[in-house]
Amino acid sequence: MAEGDPAHPRFRASAPAAALLASAFVVSTCGLIYELLASTLASYLLGDSVTQFSTVIGSYLFAMGVGSWCSRYVKRDEVRLFVRVELLIALIGGSSAAALFLLFPLVEHFRVALYGLVLAIGFLVGLEIPLLIRILRGFDFRETVSNVLTFDYVGALVASLLFPLLLMPHLGMIRTGFLFGIANAAVALALLFVLPRATGYRSEKLAGVLILIGLIAGFIASDRLQRWAEVASYGEPVIYAQTTRFQRIVLTRRDDDLRLYLNGNLQFSSRDEYRYHEALVHPALGRVANPRNVLIFGGGDGLAAREVLKHPEVAKLTLVDLDGEMTSLFSNTPTLAALNRGSLTDKRMTVINADGFRWAREHSGQYDAIIVDFPDPVDYSVGKLYTDTFYRAVRKLLAPGGMMVVQSTSPLVAPNAFWTVASTLEAVGLQTRGYHVYVPSFGEWGFVLAAARPIPDQARVLPGGRFLTPTIDQRLFDFPPDMARRPTPVNRLDNQVLVREFADAWGKYEG
Repeated sequence: MAEGDPAHPRFRASAPAAALLASAFVVSTCGLIYELLASTLASYLLGDSVTQFSTVIGSYLFAMGVGSWCSRYVKRDEVRLFVRVELLIALIGGSSAAALFLLFPLVEHFRVALYGLVLAIGFLVGLEIPLLIRILRGFDFRETVSNVLTFDYVGALVASLLFPLLLMPHLGMIRTGFLFGIANAAVALALLFVLPRATGYRSEKLAGVLILIGLIAGFIASDRLQRWAEVASYGEPVIYAQTTRFQRIVLTRRDDDLRLYLNGNLQFSSRDEYRYHEALVHPALGRVANPRNVLIFGGGDGLAAREVLKHPEVAKLTLVDLDGEMTSLFSNTPTLAALNRGSLTDKRMTVINADGFRWAREHSGQYDAIIVDFPDPVDYSVGKLYTDTFYRAVRKLLAPGGMMVVQSTSPLVAPNAFWTVASTLEAVGLQTRGYHVYVPSFGEWGFVLAAARPIPDQARVLPGGRFLTPTIDQRLFDFPPDMARRPTPVNRLDNQVLVREFADAWGKYEG
């Protein structure tokens, strides 16, 4: 028996065996990271995170199964094939996030590219473990399988913890992909120099070095690649971009038009945001006799707060927004603070960075007006903020005679989704009145007033607004037939019908 054979006793306790087991840990960690990257990226770009995670992970696992099944046809030279598989995974998986970001604005059928990459990576990852077990066949079979699977599962745990806690907030998706591609390539190269049977694999060593250099270059240029992708996607010069623990924040500017995007979705254009925010705030506060204590959920850009603080009666304003990076950006950047007129640092303002769903359930108080300005319910994590559970908690915070208003998507594009918000508010004992406004950047946009009392027809409208007048306030509540009230279900935590209604309506509208 030759010493280079894995079955040789000296091989069993040698560095090559330990290197192979260590590689099981690394490749498992990398494999799960690629899976999480593809799922997260799909949810960012395509919305509906539950659907995207479910279909991407399902496709990935299916491809792994196909890869494992196909490994039976490998009859010889498992080490060479294992190294080649590692290098391919490093190249494809490591560059996958960058490639998908760059392809998104350029290809018509983005899902074909997405699932093509997912299936390719999954197939290659599926080949890894069977090949590794066969390379280690000199061990006792039970010990070999136990060791390989132990390292494999531990690697999966490490990846699942690193991804949300460290990698996404500090590296972002593109840089994370390249980093783990580098890890895959390093494993392949290490095995080429450690394994006795890999002596003379010159073409693999050359390919490994070239791939490693390319991935390192990609890692270094990640920010530039991200900017290229975002410029191509938005069609506007990107002046700021940051990935936080919770979202991707992008600011663009063309001439005098400053725009904010969160996870690729437009939040405002500085040219017409005043229409949205005046319509969001003043119909609610103008129907409260003395709005001294006001609460805002969301609105981390401070623009709704700007409108609230125009009311001289307001003595205290509390803003609850999840992302501290967002509120910090709009507090400390002079251009952005000028846009919101310093509302986030006003002496009457208290900014709380917390999950609105939990905060509403855990806190008490009496607020004369409550502004709910969350992003659209594109996925279930946001959809919970439109459920009867959340509205029931918010109702407890509403003072007698108080008024709340909810941003409720477009009643023209998604009328069922819009009126579902009203039905859900009514399910917790509130009376409602829907209204809408035309915002050029968004089109027809809708809001719902809610109160535990009849909602007055007339509102006190502050003079000097750029858009809202008493006459226009009255017109906002007039719905043409294509946007008129219709029967809709209640959005509950256990069904989240609103997310599906929203996705169906906007999917038809956009494509």
